[in-house]
Formats: sequence, structure tokens, C-alpha cells
Amino acid sequence: MDINLEKIRQFFAADRFACQQAGVVIDAVAEDAVQCSMALTEQHLNAGGGVQGGAIFTLADLAFAVHSNLPLLRGAQAGITVGQSCSISYLSRPQGKRLIARSTCLARGKTISVFRVEIHDDLGNFVAEMRGNGVTTKGQKAGDGGQ
Repeated sequence: MDINLEKIRQFFAADRFACQQAGVVIDAVAEDAVQCSMALTEQHLNAGGGVQGGAIFTLADLAFAVHSNLPLLRGAQAGITVGQSCSISYLSRPQGKRLIARSTCLARGKTISVFRVEIHDDLGNFVAEMRGNGVTTKGQKAGDGGQ
């Protein structure tokens, strides 16, 4: 089955926090990698003037969500995959004007999956790394209101 980027973007447009408020954009989707990005604005800054950790995590989390749900979004008879646990390590302060997250799959079973998401700024600085464990629920399909 082909990957339909517009269909994936339409599905995740309903993510009001990540896509509508934080401004995360799904740039590219392939079986082996998903790339999302976010232009940094004043709304992403913390009280100290740096990029808020939650903004960085939101970007990583959406890349993880898109990648972990590719089978469902490509029409497979699978439930929706939600985060079971995630950990993030912040490595350096972003220096650029945009953050880019790239997800790769480390393992995928019938119900459990593990993804690594690297976040860089547009200047090439390695900003953070997230590891996400997903669990695929039974009985839910795309659009059924999972987590």
C-alpha cells in the first residue's frame, strides 16, 4: 500500500495541540522514517527565553505518533497506536529558527513498538533525543477517538 501524505496530514490535523496550536508540520513520511518540523515563535519560549521543553517534546511526540500509526493509516486492520511510555533527553539549546524531528523504528510487533526520535535545529545542532514505546489498542480504528 502506498503512503498518502495528504491523508496522513488530514488525519493529524485533528491534533489541535500539536498541529494547530504548536504549529507542528508533517514534512515527509516513508516506511523507514518520518520527519516533522516546527517553526519556533515566541509562543514556544520559556520564562528564561529558551525553547520550552514541552514544545520540543510535542514535536517529537507527533513524529512518533505518525510513524507508529503508519500501518493503520495505510489501511491495515490494526487498532490505533498510543504512547505507552516516552523518555526524552535534552542535549543542547536550539540555536536556529526551526526544529526538525526524525523518527526511526527500532522494533515493531503486533501490539508493542519502539521508536527513536532525533530532534535537530535548522543549523544542524542535535537538540534532543526521545525514545517512545507504543502500544496498539484493539478495537479502535483511525478516527475513533483514541488517546
